[in-house]
Amino acid sequence: MGISKHIRATWKRPKEGMPPLYRRDRMASWRRSPVFQRADRPTRLDAARRLGYKAKQGVVIVRTRVRRGGLRKGKIHMKRKPSKAGIKKITMAKSIQRIAEERVSRRYPNLEVLNSYWVGEDGKNKFYEVILLDPSHPAIMSDKDFSWVSEGNSHKGRAFRGLTSAGKRGRGLYNKGKGAEKLRPSLKANKNRGK
Repeated sequence: MGISKHIRATWKRPKEGMPPLYRRDRMASWRRSPVFQRADRPTRLDAARRLGYKAKQGVVIVRTRVRRGGLRKGKIHMKRKPSKAGIKKITMAKSIQRIAEERVSRRYPNLEVLNSYWVGEDGKNKFYEVILLDPSHPAIMSDKDFSWVSEGNSHKGRAFRGLTSAGKRGRGLYNKGKGAEKLRPSLKANKNRGK
């Protein structure tokens, strides 16, 4: 079993694969650290490589945390049934992973989000690592796999336009082939038949 396969198998069941004290201490250190933390190397090397990560200049890993749970809504002081007040059990249209990508993209305006992956969660937060590319870095411009991000303005704000893997999943574009004809080019197109 290669090292990448071993890492992947460990992360499939992190509670069984890692010692509980190690996981607890790591989460505690992440909670104490700032919301946006530059990482020297990916915590999950297998997931990062699968999503396009390369250990080279111009590629940045940022760990971030986002609060868990449904949409926080204020109480509506109007005459209506309590069941229609609409405070609890309301989920956002965006996933927490997409929110994490957008926040990191706002924090680093000169970089573009390539992808992101889950690294952990506790009772209050979810932690994600976001892979960022520097479009103006010579190493990225000359790389055959990354040079597309430097070409024109069509790749600006990828996270906000739902062009990452998490964004495409949220837009319903994850399925391809037979049965996915109504999904293209977007959920709103084709008389709103997308979902």
